[in-house]
Amino acid sequence: MKNKNAVVIIPARYTSTRLPAKMVHPEIKAVTGKYLIEHVYQNISGAKRIKRVIVATDSMLIYDMVKNFGGEVEMTSEQHRSGTERIAEVAGRISADIIVNVQGDEPEMNSYMVDQVVDTLVEDDSATMATLANKITDDAELTNPNVVKVVIDNMGYALYFSRSQIPFVRDIKNPVSETGINFFRHLGIYAYRRDFLLKYSLLPASYLENAEKLEQLRALSNGYKIKVAVTNYTSRGIDTREDLMAFLERYKKND
Repeated sequence: MKNKNAVVIIPARYTSTRLPAKMVHPEIKAVTGKYLIEHVYQNISGAKRIKRVIVATDSMLIYDMVKNFGGEVEMTSEQHRSGTERIAEVAGRISADIIVNVQGDEPEMNSYMVDQVVDTLVEDDSATMATLANKITDDAELTNPNVVKVVIDNMGYALYFSRSQIPFVRDIKNPVSETGINFFRHLGIYAYRRDFLLKYSLLPASYLENAEKLEQLRALSNGYKIKVAVTNYTSRGIDTREDLMAFLERYKKND
């Protein structure tokens, strides 16, 4: 394994259209004893491949919260259109070979997943970024637009990401259970080579990105490769009220 300096940056904005103020949502604190951003930060801090974990936020409330639990945090512009732009601002101020983007609404992300995505990028010199996916085992997830799907080629690179079912199996009613086709759920984590991230964040959004509301499609639209590693771990982001309640139920069951 080549020795690379990797840093995790967690984008954490205060506003959210589907679940307002989810980073500081009181129900998560009441049930688990921690706010959402604290779960994410502490879960990944034990990764062996990284040197630092930094929260990038536009909110003084989140800034103070991270400071209070002993985390590292930096303020960023309120004008960023995406989490990628937010982490690129911080990446431009630090020294690192690889930047890992862990979404701030992924409280089940763990340190092993961080190490896996870093190793995936380090081991493939032709890839500019890497991400993770796991197998979908429930037919209902294929039609859920909050579950992002990815199709992977024979070399392990992403062909496309979508909120729709991909691939679409024309003649089968329950494709997960009735066919031998593997369907993959994309997980909210990326590793970028720092120089690529700084360039990528300045590219205009593609029509595919605007249609699907998926930032990673900007890279594919511009001809960049994304290496995808299939992992046995899973993580479900919190985008809606239903996601929040499902997370709390899983937490109480596993606590």
